Amino acid sequence: MFLHIDIDSFFVSAERSVDQTLKGKPVAVGGRSNLEIFSRKRHHIRLMNDNSGAFVTPVFYSDYDKNFKEKFVDIVDGKEKIRGIITTSSYEARECGVKTAMPIAQALQLCPQMIVVPSHYLLYHKLSHQLHSFVSSKIPAIEQFSIDEFFGDIGGWIKDEDAYEFAKKLQKEIKNRFDLPVSIGIAPAKWIAKLATEYAKPYGVYEVKDIESFIKDVPISKFPGIGRRIQEKLSLRGIKYLGEIKEHYRLFSSWGKHGIQLYHRILGDDNEGINPKEGRKSIGISRTFDPIADPAEIRRRIMIMARHISYIVMSLEVNPTIYYLKINYQYGTKAKISRRSDRVFSESVYKQTLSSMFDEIVRSDISAIKLSLNVSNFTAQHPRTLSLLDHDKDLKSQEIAKKIYDLRAKFGLDIIRTANEL
Repeated sequence: MFLHIDIDSFFVSAERSVDQTLKGKPVAVGGRSNLEIFSRKRHHIRLMNDNSGAFVTPVFYSDYDKNFKEKFVDIVDGKEKIRGIITTSSYEARECGVKTAMPIAQALQLCPQMIVVPSHYLLYHKLSHQLHSFVSSKIPAIEQFSIDEFFGDIGGWIKDEDAYEFAKKLQKEIKNRFDLPVSIGIAPAKWIAKLATEYAKPYGVYEVKDIESFIKDVPISKFPGIGRRIQEKLSLRGIKYLGEIKEHYRLFSSWGKHGIQLYHRILGDDNEGINPKEGRKSIGISRTFDPIADPAEIRRRIMIMARHISYIVMSLEVNPTIYYLKINYQYGTKAKISRRSDRVFSESVYKQTLSSMFDEIVRSDISAIKLSLNVSNFTAQHPRTLSLLDHDKDLKSQEIAKKIYDLRAKFGLDIIRTANEL
């Protein structure tokens, strides 16, 4: 049997675990692009990277804790304007019509009494890390699927007839230990267990014993992995429920490997087990901001973001060989570029390459509103896979970068900046 454990309204539940006055009230956690990194003042920015799996993003944070007004309210033309979006909302807030990704200003119109708390990702990562360690002590085979979701395989560990009671006990232990409500789905197949969790929420346990009977009347939109495009394709053929999928193998196989995989996951005969924790396959960071027309300021911000990417690369001790840069301009215009590098990674090499990439795609006739940087395709630092011509020089640059990394780890990422960031 498989378990799927999902923390109910995780960010809100995390806030309630440290502030009991939020319980029973409509609450939302708000988010806004963190622009502190672009400030010319020091903010003692640090990296939270305890959960370093493929699905949990590193978080940069400063020791300064902002309140609602400092985080979400800007003065525009002499008037206060609320910025930001809803990241997670409590069930009490959802009853008022509040939804994830809704502008905070709109959400407060629907639910004026709602309390909006600025996000505290350091808290969320720490709780996720602690919960992963705890669940791992209870179930031998655990997979962290996201910051608030876990799969567990209890086959051969707990008898099938005892799975429900085991899940109820685990749910109670998590609530008592962390003050976090979780919902748990149980099923003979991994992805059916995840689907079952939807019927367990909030704070429930739902067990599926007969997969065919369970999926018979489940709308196709509920299954994980069926997005809008696949829904449209299935709807065109009159397929509305998961129970109708079995007769359409030919259709799913026409979509290739992914279609065949999805078909078997829906039927619960995919035989997929728990995946061990994988190393990170890429490192990325993005920031959204008010329109900027000055190319020099855009370049400065790219260099600052490059410093943060470099810090993560050094902390993970990997060597990326593909660099990616994307600029979102106003009115839906985008420019993107990627470049393969055969150099030993260092902050100086990365910034030089990025600067050249920026020169190729920069536009001066329109303002930028978002920057995205990403590095991927990690390789071992071996002379046969990297440039022999620059290898010795790059190793010296990397040694300097490591010393700078140690200083930043001790005093904050903004203790040392390069001239192109100022």
